[in-house]
Amino acid sequence: MNQQFRFESKEVNWEVDGITIYGTLTKPTGADTSNAVVFVAGSGPTDRDWCSPLLPGTNGSAKLIAEELSQRGFVTLRYGKRGSGPNIKGDMAKMIGKISMKSYTDELEGAIKTTLPFVKANSGSMFALTNSEGAIHALNYQVQSNSKRFKGIVLTGAPGRSIGQVARSQVQNQLKSLPNADGLLKSYDASIATFVSGQPIVPDQSLPEGIRLLLQGLASPANLPFARELWTYNASDFISKVPEPALIMIGKKDIQVDWHADGKALQEATIGKGNISFSYPQNADHVLKYEERPREKISPDATLRYNAEDRILDREAMNTILEWLLRISNLT
Repeated sequence: MNQQFRFESKEVNWEVDGITIYGTLTKPTGADTSNAVVFVAGSGPTDRDWCSPLLPGTNGSAKLIAEELSQRGFVTLRYGKRGSGPNIKGDMAKMIGKISMKSYTDELEGAIKTTLPFVKANSGSMFALTNSEGAIHALNYQVQSNSKRFKGIVLTGAPGRSIGQVARSQVQNQLKSLPNADGLLKSYDASIATFVSGQPIVPDQSLPEGIRLLLQGLASPANLPFARELWTYNASDFISKVPEPALIMIGKKDIQVDWHADGKALQEATIGKGNISFSYPQNADHVLKYEERPREKISPDATLRYNAEDRILDREAMNTILEWLLRISNLT
């Protein structure tokens, strides 16, 4: 299917726990809209476009991918989870004590129900396209749902180890160039052990500010009990329970998820499953943007350029996703 279509965008919304979820639906005009893709964002206050107030720029990958998919005939929905976007301050007060793994699958269920009326005959094929932590919520939904299941899932920047292990690798990378790196890592580990045990965290003031903020955020009342559920969650334990096809993609320029360690764990967890595809684009970063620098020259602050206006999608990654979706959507 090489034809390209014009598309229109429509604002949609639904509610979860009394909080309104806002999304953008794109619909191709003149196309046989039998297939739809629901986007699931990553961690923190990441919005529907995969932008964040913690990172500069508004050139979010989800918007770029969604619009390209609609040009190729797919209906798409990307949504701002609670605690993201322009309503973050009002939402956070309502969310205290209400964030959990289930609440994120409730958001996703609402997204599916909102999308279905825009798909031909209200019975077309639905796919999930996730980034980072979003993979966890799509897997949970797929494992638990008895109806309106995704026909396939695309997991990009997917962690194959527990979230705690992935985070520790990121922290270790940030600390490695600092004096007393080993001591700082031990201090971080001690704070995490306190957190996992259910006790209050008092971060060591010698830790870099970004790591202190991470620790404080984990223990924030607005993030509990979800943060403790998330910390020990391992996607590799759940991917094998999903019978539908999946494409797992980790860019070789990803500095948040390791394509060697996380890819290996996910591959080992899916041995014998013939409907799981793996892709490791040579120059894709965590948000599937093209990164020209060699992997060893990418510093941790590269995350600050995820959404810079001059960044473009990695073509290898985008073509692989599109080809996989077209192939699976045409299967009977």
